[in-house]
Amino acid sequence: MRRRHLLAGLASVGALGGAGAVATGGVADALGGGSGGSIRPVTLDTIDARGSRDGEVTLPAPDRPTFIDFFSTNCDPCVDQMPDLADAHERLGDEVLFVSVTPQNVGGSVSAEKVVEWWRENDGDWLVAADVTAELAAQLNVGAYPSARAIDASGRVRWATSGTHTTEEFVEGIETALDR
Repeated sequence: MRRRHLLAGLASVGALGGAGAVATGGVADALGGGSGGSIRPVTLDTIDARGSRDGEVTLPAPDRPTFIDFFSTNCDPCVDQMPDLADAHERLGDEVLFVSVTPQNVGGSVSAEKVVEWWRENDGDWLVAADVTAELAAQLNVGAYPSARAIDASGRVRWATSGTHTTEEFVEGIETALDR
């Protein structure tokens, strides 16, 4: 009987510790980075929208801190956090490559025009790209939207999170990737 209580107690401690790591954003190691190795760069097509341009971007940026916001045009929480992302971009956009990435198949189920319209309606004003093959999302273990990753100049994930966040939470997460 004591063994069962001990095991139940240990399981509870593990569950609480894991929940605490998730709640504080301290899951970068489990999500493809943290103090571990660098991620492999992926080149994505960018979308010609306000603050963006038609072309390509390599993520993470070589030798530059990178902040990646993963969003979907059919995600209500993604809409809710856009003002906070805009504020974080205004505060730190000069220090980090700031990119929002849609996982949707631009040119397939969701057109580039739909993304441009969503971007305009939600006041996006920074680089936006499409992860058509979901290669970047898979490499960074993105399983829900919205999700964000702050990656340092060496390509290591320093902050990994899912769900909506305040401006201050975004700024604090991005600052973990800055060499200050």
